[in-house]
Amino acid sequence: MILSFTASADDDQGPGSSKGGKAMDAAPTGVKLTTLLPEKISVDNSSKKTAITATVKNEGTKASGEIDLLVVGFDGLKVNGVQGCSAIGEKDLPPGSNSGFKCSVGALAAGKSKSYAVDATYDLSKAGKICLPVMSANGKETFWQQGPVPFGTANPSPNAPATPLLLGTDNKPVAPGGDTLPRTGAGDDVLPLGAAGAALIAAGAAGLYWSQRRPRQPLRG
Repeated sequence: MILSFTASADDDQGPGSSKGGKAMDAAPTGVKLTTLLPEKISVDNSSKKTAITATVKNEGTKASGEIDLLVVGFDGLKVNGVQGCSAIGEKDLPPGSNSGFKCSVGALAAGKSKSYAVDATYDLSKAGKICLPVMSANGKETFWQQGPVPFGTANPSPNAPATPLLLGTDNKPVAPGGDTLPRTGAGDDVLPLGAAGAALIAAGAAGLYWSQRRPRQPLRG
């Protein structure tokens, strides 16, 4: 499925941040790939809708070669669409995730970046995380991975029109009556991957996982 809609992110998302990101497999010489997420987002309390800007950047001195950016949602944060990107089939999503899209970035020139408008919903009664792996187009290497990193707030405002959430903050859900709800979903930044029990954020795990689970017919972005 190819999405052609335009989802515009909030103007007040603030500067991008690579918080929760780390280099994985070695990138080609002269290539340094990172991702950026907004430092804050705002969730509409009635519709649960939010917009996020996901950016991939080459901070190196040489072009990257063909790369893909994945945008994956966890727990209360569900990715409904990413502008110009294709949905990842349910059978190819990592365990624990609820949604994901693959963006065919192509070759990213040195010093250049590319941003994608992410349309999402956030169930504020849960914790929520997002993950941005940057992979080679053949799925064999994961050069960088940001997350799964949480968006959340320690001071929920259920009666306000919208709730601001900060990157790297665990969400502390509160029911309308004010009682704190239990944490939901995977534990703190650790997601077991099948019988091996590896974590998605462990070095090399994401690249290995997605290369093994990559569909026989590549998604077309």
